[in-house]
Amino acid sequence: MARASGDNQLPERAQHILRTLVEQYIRGGQPVSSRSLSRVSGLGLSSATVRNVMYDLEEMGYIRSPHTSAGRIPTEQGYRLFVDSLLQMDSAERVSLETLRAQLPLDADDEPKNLVESVSSFLSGFTRMAGVVTLPRRDVTTLRYIEFLPLGDRRVLVILVVNDHEVQNRVIHTAREFSRSELEQSANYLNREFGGRSLGEIRAAVQQELEATRSDVNRMMDLLVEMAGQAFAPDEGSPQTSDFILAGETNLMNFEELSDVEKLKALFETFNRKRDLYDLLERCVRSDGMQIFIGRESGHEVLDDLSIVTAPYSQDGEVVGVLGVIGPTRMEYDRVISVVDVTSKLLGAALKSRG
Repeated sequence: MARASGDNQLPERAQHILRTLVEQYIRGGQPVSSRSLSRVSGLGLSSATVRNVMYDLEEMGYIRSPHTSAGRIPTEQGYRLFVDSLLQMDSAERVSLETLRAQLPLDADDEPKNLVESVSSFLSGFTRMAGVVTLPRRDVTTLRYIEFLPLGDRRVLVILVVNDHEVQNRVIHTAREFSRSELEQSANYLNREFGGRSLGEIRAAVQQELEATRSDVNRMMDLLVEMAGQAFAPDEGSPQTSDFILAGETNLMNFEELSDVEKLKALFETFNRKRDLYDLLERCVRSDGMQIFIGRESGHEVLDDLSIVTAPYSQDGEVVGVLGVIGPTRMEYDRVISVVDVTSKLLGAALKSRG
């Protein structure tokens, strides 16, 4: 999972009160008072004692007061601690494979896009939030060989040999003229450093190199990295720039904390544009296991009021995509985590049955 750094050092009593507060807020959507916590926590503590513990939790940044209300609600830090350390996966909230298989019959003979659409709609309907699934990328594009040929007028022909024998050509524009010898040296370097790696991995590595060389006095390396960035950039309109299915985004309008018109407008524009969300999902594909982004952890301001729970799905032992649920930070994490995890297994099984 995407986790915050640091270990849980809270005393056991404070942990219990925080967990109860988060559960109560998720369930009711209203700030939780010390009197309410005293009644439902099961610890037999007075309101005054609970209030003192809540004060400590607020000082540590785990809860806050949303307005003049005497109650408190979790912060992002509080939700993160809850998810990482305090979440109790109640057996009643766990969704079984058999239950979901009955509700989500996936026809292995369907085209992958139809399977993805079914799963995205199912996740949306089951959670009453937004469901998202990336299309399976069965064929990873792997670099075998690259060659640069000068065309004049600061143009360079890039010849890419990918996978077994597929050839791709593109023309890029460079900051200056390169000699044939310089282009040959550049191609040799890229073949040596990146041959056999996927284009997605190469793009990420080149971006890191580009940022690193901004302060580098080696102008040749700076130009090489910039040229490589163009050579390995995805084509506009490529499936890789928008390869996911989103369903149920209008469900988010039903949550009071997400009802601000301007925020909703910006959010839906982001969904329509797809780029930011796709970048986040790509990070999940490259990570291990389930990922949970709470609020600002996504790195995209428009998603600051949302949580995103994703899990990878595989075909023949290879991760080919991710699926997930997008909702408010006040989501039932135990239920959502369970359904996302089980659904990823069902989709992987359906893809495997395709042979």
